[in-house]
Amino acid sequence: MKAKVQEGKACKGTVQIKNSNGCLQLVFSYGGKRHYLSTGFTDIPTNPKVVEMKARQIELDILSGQNDPTLAKYKPESLHSNVTPIFTPISKPKFETDPSLVELWSKYTDFKRPSLSPSTIAKDFTNVSRCIDRNLPTKILDGAVTIRDWLVANKSFSAAKRILTQLSACCEWAVKSQLIKLNPFEGMSTDIKIPKGNKEDGDINPFSIFERDQIIAAFQSNQHYKHYASLIEFLFYTGCRPSEAVALQWKHVALIL
Repeated sequence: MKAKVQEGKACKGTVQIKNSNGCLQLVFSYGGKRHYLSTGFTDIPTNPKVVEMKARQIELDILSGQNDPTLAKYKPESLHSNVTPIFTPISKPKFETDPSLVELWSKYTDFKRPSLSPSTIAKDFTNVSRCIDRNLPTKILDGAVTIRDWLVANKSFSAAKRILTQLSACCEWAVKSQLIKLNPFEGMSTDIKIPKGNKEDGDINPFSIFERDQIIAAFQSNQHYKHYASLIEFLFYTGCRPSEAVALQWKHVALIL
């Protein structure tokens, strides 16, 4: 029976075969985490049958309690040693001579700095820089898949998606700046689906226009807090975050006639 390459989210307790940029990948949940295992097989008619055998083996191991907690047993090296694959290898871009992710992120930050608020640089960009420097298992572009798998396994879905989006933006800028030839993170963040109820961002409108005007008027008329009225009005009308507003200086303001 021919195995079918599935799309979408795998059900709990099952191992799904997924086509990721022409390569077959095993996707499953174990130990409260989502795992993505590359198989080394391309998606041609004969290969899904071989990968299907490995998927069923993982399912049986999990159900019987005989699974390998490190997952090393199921990684490509083991899979290749147990079966003789019939596949057509695809060419992989080589990144050995490219700058490291640390170098690219530093240059990208310097490029974006004039157009971003100090708080965005201090918070968002510094968090990614810290993750690259201290946490990622590799800092070379050839390890993009390893980086993605580590983020998915060690970060929340939202955080993993956000960091991959930022790394892809960095490498896309590097391609346009002729620093590298290809963006290895392109499209990776779109594979991460955030479960409903776990989204950190959303369109939040806590106050109606009437309530907004009442709050501003209350500050303006209060003898103890009226000096905050202009700040509160500025925050409401611009949507600026308090941390961004506090960091503003006159040199950041341009008079438009």
